[in-house]
Amino acid sequence: MSQRKFTRRDVLKTGAALTGAGVLQGADLALFAQAWAQSTPWKPEKGAKLQLLRWKRFVQSEEDGFVALVAAFTKATGVPVTVLNESLDDVQPKASVAANTGQGPDIFWGLYSLPHLFPAKCLDVTDVADYLGRKYGGWVPSAVTYGKSGKGWIAIPVGYNGNIINYRKSMIEKAGFKEVPKDTAAFMELMKALKAKSVAGGFALGRASGDGNAWVHWCLWAHGANLVDAKDKVVINSPETVKALEYAKQLSTHFVPGTASWNDAFNNKAFLESQVSLTNNGVSIYAAAKANAGKDPKAKEVMDDMDHSLWPVGPVGKPTEFHVAYPMLAMRYTKSPQAAKAFMAFTLEAENYNKWLLAAVAYITHPLNAYDANPVWTSDKKLTIVRDVAKRTLTAGGLGSVGEKAASALADFVILDMFASVCTDRATVKDAIAVAERQARRIYR
Repeated sequence: MSQRKFTRRDVLKTGAALTGAGVLQGADLALFAQAWAQSTPWKPEKGAKLQLLRWKRFVQSEEDGFVALVAAFTKATGVPVTVLNESLDDVQPKASVAANTGQGPDIFWGLYSLPHLFPAKCLDVTDVADYLGRKYGGWVPSAVTYGKSGKGWIAIPVGYNGNIINYRKSMIEKAGFKEVPKDTAAFMELMKALKAKSVAGGFALGRASGDGNAWVHWCLWAHGANLVDAKDKVVINSPETVKALEYAKQLSTHFVPGTASWNDAFNNKAFLESQVSLTNNGVSIYAAAKANAGKDPKAKEVMDDMDHSLWPVGPVGKPTEFHVAYPMLAMRYTKSPQAAKAFMAFTLEAENYNKWLLAAVAYITHPLNAYDANPVWTSDKKLTIVRDVAKRTLTAGGLGSVGEKAASALADFVILDMFASVCTDRATVKDAIAVAERQARRIYR
């Protein structure tokens, strides 16, 4: 088969036509990838190769879609990409070690403000961010916050995971509710009734980087409390924090047993086995049930009976959701910086990203406004709820900045440990706040 040379006009025509179609398949994807490789401003270095470390998948079809994307990039550019998988909680420490030693994977795909732990060690990707922003309707504000350090971009926020309430409809109905309440007072009554009359709910109190951090920060902010103020001054020792911890303590008395040791996988398993009526998670639980519904009657029962809800609004009077951001960063030590930039840009091109969003079954949501139109958001009404999480979420710094200090506080589980120690009776409210305050002052000094 002869090799055809593609002109820039070919690329633009092909891209426009295929973007209009929404999703590429097989040979069409290969054709686009080959054309893209010849037109991209980021020309991989001779002999370039990449190693990428990412979190282990929660949705098999998401990983399959990502693998197909990687294969298309390699076929088009000739750059081999080795993908390594680690648990969600292990990505950050491995990235930190690599940044400190100057050796390891070229690209890391982690959580929240990971790149801000070591901004000087991240490859500047401002050119990639500018290119994608111009082409795809601009970045949502939280993506800019997570991606930029100073005036430049140190990471590309590849996606988000909407951390929402997952619940069993029949179980909350048995407790006397038709839907998840929209305020924290009524939500407490639901949790109480679930334990007394139905099947109890529960949230992670172990060091769960995604689910644990998401719910305790929601609770903190819902009561008007913050770790720091807008000037990064530590303000955790406040009446509002006391109220947040007292609420969480009372809420935890209605949890299923064992949440003190839950990591990010425990609640998925418990929910799918009908051991818990309500928890917080992405839509990966629903995706797993849906994937197995045809061969497993129990999975079909869960799929048919479950639904999703946004987090209740607390005394502060406005949403305080904390959804998981997934930034992708390249290390300055990489020997293939142009290849790394090319891969990041390629990942978020419509011809790849639209298909990947569909494969992820809405577990991955988008940071660029153009992808509001992806058909996944209207494919199933139980998935539509996570379409706008990147626009709704507060960021890791809360009122403060999302720089190294906020990243350190999150990585050290300052807030999660404070809540867990109170909910498990390891510390009083006063003592738990004192510990968190000391940790925060050390970080923010």
